Amino acid sequence: MKKVAGLVALLALSGCVQVDDYREVVKAPAPAGFAGYWQSEGPQSEMVSPEAIATLVVTPQGDTLDCRQWQRVIAVPGRLTLRSGTLYNVTNKREIYDIEREGDRLEYAGMTLKRVDRLTQECADYLDKHPLDSDIK
Repeated sequence: MKKVAGLVALLALSGCVQVDDYREVVKAPAPAGFAGYWQSEGPQSEMVSPEAIATLVVTPQGDTLDCRQWQRVIAVPGRLTLRSGTLYNVTNKREIYDIEREGDRLEYAGMTLKRVDRLTQECADYLDKHPLDSDIK
């Protein structure tokens, strides 16, 4: 039992982000230049296939949609949160991904995403049926 408590304390001190209840995640507004559509460019090692596409939707208010597609669409809403100066996307499945921006590129979930003007049709269809809490514009 002492080992478990020690491990928990070590994780807490290491700055790891943990989410026990998604409803308690404090949503942060998107920093300047983050709102919009971001999409994978070319094959990504984190994706199941070279043909797979990853898309991240970010609203100015901090709502997100992580939309990945290959043979089907898997879309997971979330929200941005800021902890110790690092921006994270926390999905409603309690998956946590840090986000870093360099110009028109994002490093997200082990992938590189570029800014795009519109969503793929599959992700747009999902978003039409399952709107986020706030609009992209």
